[in-house]
Amino acid sequence: MAEKFLMPKLSPTMEEGQIARWVKNEGDTYEAGETLAEVDTDKATMEMTALTGGTLLKILKQAGDTAALGEAIAITGQKGEDIAELLSETAALGVAKAEPPASAGGNGADGKELQPERAAIAAQAETRPVASVPGTAPTQQASPANGRLIVSPIAARMAAENNLDLRTVTGTGPNGRIIKRDIETALAGGIQRPKAEDQRPFAPSTQVGAAAYREEPTSQMRRVIASRLAESIGPIPTFYLTLEIEMDATLALRKQVNSTISEDQKISVNDIIVKAAAMALVRHPFANSSYQDKTIRFYDQADIGVAVAIDEGLITPVIRGANRKGFLEISAEIKDLAAKAKAKKLQPEDYTGATFSISNLGMFGIKEFTAIINPPEAGILAVGSAQSTPVVRDGEIVIRSIMNVTMSCDHRVVDGATGAKFLQTFRQMLEQPGMMSA
Repeated sequence: MAEKFLMPKLSPTMEEGQIARWVKNEGDTYEAGETLAEVDTDKATMEMTALTGGTLLKILKQAGDTAALGEAIAITGQKGEDIAELLSETAALGVAKAEPPASAGGNGADGKELQPERAAIAAQAETRPVASVPGTAPTQQASPANGRLIVSPIAARMAAENNLDLRTVTGTGPNGRIIKRDIETALAGGIQRPKAEDQRPFAPSTQVGAAAYREEPTSQMRRVIASRLAESIGPIPTFYLTLEIEMDATLALRKQVNSTISEDQKISVNDIIVKAAAMALVRHPFANSSYQDKTIRFYDQADIGVAVAIDEGLITPVIRGANRKGFLEISAEIKDLAAKAKAKKLQPEDYTGATFSISNLGMFGIKEFTAIINPPEAGILAVGSAQSTPVVRDGEIVIRSIMNVTMSCDHRVVDGATGAKFLQTFRQMLEQPGMMSA
């Protein structure tokens, strides 16, 4: 029986998804477990799979379109079924949105498990062209806005994996967006490189006026980042504690460890910082807790979220039980998760449920900054660069590598003295690394 296929919940924080591309075309049959489409969520590009077999009778949301959870994006059923009634129903009611499904259902969910729609969207579907498919060029191509490239996450990942310069690719998605089929075309030999005669010499402008601007649709990830950070800075009473740490012993430890292992195993200062923070957290339970309104949740281990910057925003993959792991294991996990984050291959379990987070901008030369708490965590540590600094030791001026760290604290569970004691332990771990082996 023909029915609407609804946008499933593909990540814990997802509120809407953007169709990256349809893998199946109208009229295609599919089996249970087959991928129907790829969807850009707030965190990653996810495959939307079917729980039962059937035929894709009508695509209601095209590549590049956004749909809320539970909104109809297609009509499925058996080949040859009459879907006129469904289309008329949705056309009469307009855009449909249903209650979000109760669970994610793995990497995809069939519309059968979702609540019925309150309205429908067939009017647009009936007048829109059939969904674009790989290898089928659209009749019109839009140019990127103001020369800036608009690239879907999966296209960016494919280009990176194939060392393809995106500036040589013509985007055929909405508003000139470079999507997967464009990368596939380019890799097949269709790359269009700019001709030398088309390049104009630089000519300085003498016109001065109000700054021009452009507006682009916000990505799912950016919307969630904005929402969660606004949620954090608003209702959470936050205060900040800053501490200087002498890093010479940690740097010496890192050098010693790296001298005994292979190149691909070498650890970073950040790996040691993660270990030190994890061990300090389990000694100060309030710093490793979360406020739950009527209760305070204390965690048995330190699951550290490590902030990783990617093209479309920031994501914090989690090192589970970092207090129980060695430097090499932590280092290997961070490298693996960071690579998956940049390739947008992280699964929800990879980046949710941290008990504390670390944001390190030291590698960018940032000396000191503050970070925003990621709820429901009680704190986040902002780590600056270690810089050679003249300090007084035993009445003499000597040069030491000094690193500034700033802890943002949720005052509902972390008091000033609590946060200060945690930072003291953290500093002791780094200034006397032997404590981490105790």
